[in-house]
Amino acid sequence: MAVTAAIRRRARAVKLLVLDVDGVLTDGGMYYAESGDEWKKFNTRDGQGIARVQGAGIPVALVTREETGIVARRAAKLCIPDLHQGVTDKLVVVQALAAKHRVAREAVCFVGDDVGDLDAMRWVGFAVAVADALPPIRRVAHWVTPQAGGEGAVRQVCELILAARGKVPA
Repeated sequence: MAVTAAIRRRARAVKLLVLDVDGVLTDGGMYYAESGDEWKKFNTRDGQGIARVQGAGIPVALVTREETGIVARRAAKLCIPDLHQGVTDKLVVVQALAAKHRVAREAVCFVGDDVGDLDAMRWVGFAVAVADALPPIRRVAHWVTPQAGGEGAVRQVCELILAARGKVPA
């Protein structure tokens, strides 16, 4: 999906970035070892994008239905204090995050990929779907990333937000 002037305006208004985890920060796969260990693959470039957005003063939050130590470790590594796991109603959490950070809904960006993200995406001012999101998510999104979840899609969102604010990627 092309980056239009309207999308740039929405991106420039972002003051809070909220991300789903599985299928957005990961490729959506759940990997299990014979030992019973669970693995998730995160993209380092997404982490760098998150750090750059945080450096620009935009808080980042993770909201996910799953509940794992892996996600908690990733959030800690990325210095994301707003981690919400085991969430069945993401809209309620996104609204609470907006209130906590004193951000209007128009200034909230939510990145999702699956039907559990629909209500939150319909509420925010800038709804983003990753390239491999399900069709209902793609339909409600203001913008669809060129990259798939876990493959640098979050980095693209971060770079779009920064570029819209006049900050050129390093």
